[in-house]
Amino acid sequence: MPVSCAHRHPIFARVYPYISRGAEKGGAAEHRRALLAGLQGRVIEVGAGHGLNFAYYPAGVTQVVAVEPEPHLRALAQAAASHAPVRIEVKTGVAEALPAEDGEFDAAVTSLVLCSVSDQAVALREIARALRPGGELRFYEHVISNHPTMARVQRALDATIYPPLAGGCHCARDTRAAIRDSGFQIDHDERIAFKPSPITPSIPHILGTARRA
Repeated sequence: MPVSCAHRHPIFARVYPYISRGAEKGGAAEHRRALLAGLQGRVIEVGAGHGLNFAYYPAGVTQVVAVEPEPHLRALAQAAASHAPVRIEVKTGVAEALPAEDGEFDAAVTSLVLCSVSDQAVALREIARALRPGGELRFYEHVISNHPTMARVQRALDATIYPPLAGGCHCARDTRAAIRDSGFQIDHDERIAFKPSPITPSIPHILGTARRA
């Protein structure tokens, strides 16, 4: 699947690096550190954005291939890669058609990206294809709330203003179920009620590890 205008969000891509700073200071940086702890071998990061994860890759990682479709964010990721503690190659691509051979990677990382892919099932099948048998999927994603009222609000936002404002993000997806239904075995996960900034509501996130059969 080629990168198209649907993957270009010029306004969001220029605003997001600034608004993400508050979330990182508010706890997201520690979530990323936990997400990547103990990773080893070759890793594909799907939807790398502007490279917020890069600083937290541990020494056991031999290479990261970071895939990002949005041109401005990809350029920022390339700059961030030059300062990373491990070797990182930034590539153009989309989650539904990764620039990877079958079984090429030991692990895959998704970080606030499965909310914005066009088809979660297709993207997860593609991630599984790129992983060796038994390879890990590390995920850090926001998901639909367990509370009915908040879930209704999230669905209303998804149907109206949120995707255009947030670079295609859909905040009401049940990403845990999508990971499970795609054939991954979830080893562990935790729900986090995370408030990215003082002016935003608490948004449910999941952080965990799954394994390809």
